[in-house]
This record gives sequence, C-alpha cells and structure tokens, in this order.
Amino acid sequence: MNKIIKRRPLLSSDTLSEHPLLNRIYQSRGVKSKTELDLTLKGLHHPKLLANIEQAVELLVESFQKQERIVIVGDFDADGATSTSLALLALRQFGFEKVDYLIPDRFSQGYGLSIAIADMVIAKGADLVLTVDNGISSFDGIDLLKAHGIKVLVTDHHLPADSLPNADAMVNPNLEYCEFPSKSLAGVGVIFYVMMALRAEFRELNLYRDQEPNMAEFLDLVALGTVADVVPLDYNNRILVNQGLNRIRSGMCRPGIQALLEIAKRDQSSLQASDLGFAVAPRLNAAGRLENMSLGVELLTSNSMSLARQLALELDSLNQTRKEFEQEMKTEALAICAKLPKLSHQDKAHGIVLYQPDWHQGVIGILASRIKDQFHRPVIAFAQESEESDYLKGSARSISGIHMRDLLERIDTNYPDLIVKFGGHAMAAGLTIHQDHFQRFQTLFDETINEFAEPELLQNVLYTDGELNGNEFNLQTAELLKQAGPWGQNFAEPMFEGEFKVLQQRLLAGKHLKLMVENQQGMLLDAIWFNVDVRAFPDLSIKQAKLVYKLDINEFRGNRNLQLLVEYLHA
Repeated sequence: MNKIIKRRPLLSSDTLSEHPLLNRIYQSRGVKSKTELDLTLKGLHHPKLLANIEQAVELLVESFQKQERIVIVGDFDADGATSTSLALLALRQFGFEKVDYLIPDRFSQGYGLSIAIADMVIAKGADLVLTVDNGISSFDGIDLLKAHGIKVLVTDHHLPADSLPNADAMVNPNLEYCEFPSKSLAGVGVIFYVMMALRAEFRELNLYRDQEPNMAEFLDLVALGTVADVVPLDYNNRILVNQGLNRIRSGMCRPGIQALLEIAKRDQSSLQASDLGFAVAPRLNAAGRLENMSLGVELLTSNSMSLARQLALELDSLNQTRKEFEQEMKTEALAICAKLPKLSHQDKAHGIVLYQPDWHQGVIGILASRIKDQFHRPVIAFAQESEESDYLKGSARSISGIHMRDLLERIDTNYPDLIVKFGGHAMAAGLTIHQDHFQRFQTLFDETINEFAEPELLQNVLYTDGELNGNEFNLQTAELLKQAGPWGQNFAEPMFEGEFKVLQQRLLAGKHLKLMVENQQGMLLDAIWFNVDVRAFPDLSIKQAKLVYKLDINEFRGNRNLQLLVEYLHA
C-alpha cells in the first residue's frame, strides 16, 4: 500500500535544546519545556495522586500484620509477567511470607480474574487477592471471591466500563475520578506505584524486619513491561523506561532479562528501548502465546543465572515456533485480503475482520497487528476458543484516530446480543463472539467504523522529521539521537526523508533489501530495508528513490559505520 509522506508539524516554538536537530525533533513531539527532558526519578508523579492508593496500602499492611495468604493474579502477556514478577519480588522483600501467584491459561481459562481462576484462588486458601494488569472488568470472579470472604485489591490500567467490580480497593489511573496526571501507565507501572506507596507506609509504621527495599531495583521490570505493552511514552513513562534502561546497561538487572538479551544477541551496555520491544518482549510473550506465562514469571524471578539461561532457551524455542505459526497465518490472511474488493475503495471507512478455523489463538494478536500495518485499517483476527467450543476469540488492533475499545462498546450498545465480552484500549482490544455471528459482526464492524471515522483516516501517512543536512550524516548524529530517547509509542524515534541515487541493491535471505546509496552531497551510504514485501516492491532495478529512514550504527568486528534503516522506499 502506498504511503503519504508528511513532515511532522512543530507543536512548540520554545527552545528545548541547543542542538538545532534535537530542538526540532522535541518541538514536533509536544515537549513543552526543558523540564520534560530531565529523566531523573525526581520528575515522577507522586504515588498519592493515584485514587484509592491509601485503601490499597491499608489492605496490604493489614494482610502483613495478620500474616495472611496473598495470591497475585496476573495476565499472560509481557506486561502481566513483569507486573506479577515485580509484585512477587517486592512483597517478599517487604517481608510477606505467604505470597503465591496465578497466571490464567490463555486457552482454557481466558483473560483475567475469571470464575475459573477465582475457584483456583479459593482452593489455594487465599485471604487477599492482588490483581496486576487485569481485574477492572472481572465482575463475576470478584463476586465469587467476595462471597467466600476473600478480599480483593485490583491494580490495572485497562479502560473501565460504566460500572465497576465490587473490589475492596481499585488502583487504576484510568478510573474516571482518578486525578493521576499520566493515564498511560502500563500494568507494571501501576503495581510499581502501589509498592512505592507501601514502602512509605512501612517506613512510617516501622514495619521493616530487615533492610528497606530499594524500589529502583525493580525499574528493569518496569521498563520492559512498559515498552512491551506499547503504552504511550509520556513524560512519566519516559522517566520509568529511561531509568530501567540505565540499570540494565550498567548490569544491574534481573538474571532473566540478562539471559534474554544474551540469547537475542543484544549488547546490554548500549541497550535501546527498541531492543526491549523487538528482541526481549517477543521471546517473553511467546510463553503466554503458546504455553503458559508462568514460564516467563519463573524466568524473571529467578536469582540463578544458569536457570535463567535454561528458561531463556525454552522461550527462544517457543518464539521460533510462534514465528512459524505467524508466517503461515499471515500468508493465509493476505490471501483472504486479496479477495476483499473494499480494500481498493477509498470513499468509505472500513476495517478488516479475519477468521480461519485452524488459526492459533495465541498468535492472532500479532497477525492482526501485521495486517493492520500492511493495509492501515483497523483489524480483528479471530480463532476458535477451543475445538469443542462454538465461540470465537478475537484480537483487535487499530490505527490512530479510531478508538478500538470505544468502537466495540458502540457495537455492544447497539447490538447487545452480538459480543459476549470485550475489553482493552484505544489501539488494542480483545473480544469473544459466537461463531454463528461472525458474518453479521463483519458487516456491523464496517458500518460502525464508517460512522466513527472519515475515509481520510485510512490514508497511510508516514510522518518524518524532514531532511538531514549533509553535515548531519555521521556517527555523532546517530549517537546523539540514540541518547536523546527513550523513543517509543507516541514519542516516535526520529525518521527522516530524502532523495538518493541507488548505486547497488541485492536481496538478503529473500526478504531484506541491502542498498548502497548516494545522498545529494555525494556521500556514499549503506542502507538496509528489513522484511521488505517483495510482492509490493518487485522492481530491484531502480536508480533513484525517495527514502524514509532512521540513522543507525552498524557494528561489525569492532568497526562502527553509519547506515540507514529504511522504513519506506518510493521510486
């Protein structure tokens, strides 16, 4: 699909950096003052700004004093694994002796604190349940626990419905009445804040039996979960991620994270946020996609480097299997898309809804994301809930300007018999429907998108930071940009555009386009375009092209050379 290249508009006229290029980049990302470039911990919002945090801490203190049994209920993605691990490690450091955890099985139990998970919690003899990265929509599971006299503390970041579950306390920055300035905390960020508040209360009540926990020790987990969940990197999240990255670079991280970096062949000392997102998170997520995320929690909580390396090997193997499933499913999905005449129609907004009976339920989220990226449409991919079930589970991914959870809520309100359950965010959501309703859902999804959005939203716009000057094509500029991050969701890594002569080109491994290009100043530059779709770009004889690219440093056998990471090529 052709893309429209536009330069990012400047959202500020303030001087934010003495370096002209950085100043322009920060201005176009909505940085309001130089204060927002200070990524030290003193800039974090205070835990007391979170609604209900006092009640949450009170529950945990009471549980500690009564020596009650706590069961942490997590989620089966990387944010859930890091949240569960952080809660488990922190509570043990505080001196809690009876702490256990449960991660739902994606295939047999589904998401969150369901009835099935509540039954397991009851069997464990829990006095208090602490949810992390879930719980805000767990009405039935919480009601069952309350009926058995079990207290429930919900920590979550997902968007709540109009009504709330009957928990003893709920900490979620997205509660309507919560005045916490950052609404973009990941689940791991929320539980980190709860533990910070608990540390202050323990100090006030003089409850420490041993040394007071150093909360900075958990920032590696916070950084990983925040980047992996693709939440917006607002100022508060950039502080959390930056501080976590600094600890990892200096070698002060969990053995599990170190083991994942080793197996992904990433240099720990120069780690970037993108390494967490593209190398570490997929391997961790593979456990929840294909087996059970307990494997991921065991890795992240292990103190043994040898065990961590063994578990990382298992995760890497699962991730290879996941890639094979994904490639096969993507080929089938593209074949379905090729038969959709609406994809060539620009006069009406619409989405893409896909289903194959044999698709793997754990991989449909990645599939939806890949198809969304290719066609710039909201996408929902469905798989069978189980072989015996008549229900389909769907994973949804959206584009900027179309709020996926609000879209599903509109459908649910207008057609209450259609969706069994749903939940999520603006850009990603999950849902369940009856398989007999699939075609009806396809139609209503398109109709609702057409009500929600103008066709212009479906234009695939690639925003750049303009052209680089000739004297900016160097290692110093590339280093400057790396250090100016962390970059990520809603704080995009700098991307540039320019006309280049194409001097050499060849295909590597059938999917990576290796180029030698010449810029307008006559400088020769290496460039590479990873995972190029050769069906969309079959012509490898081009002599001149407009490139959209990122500056990168290619390190090989001790040599460091500038290279362009191509994001798009227009011949």
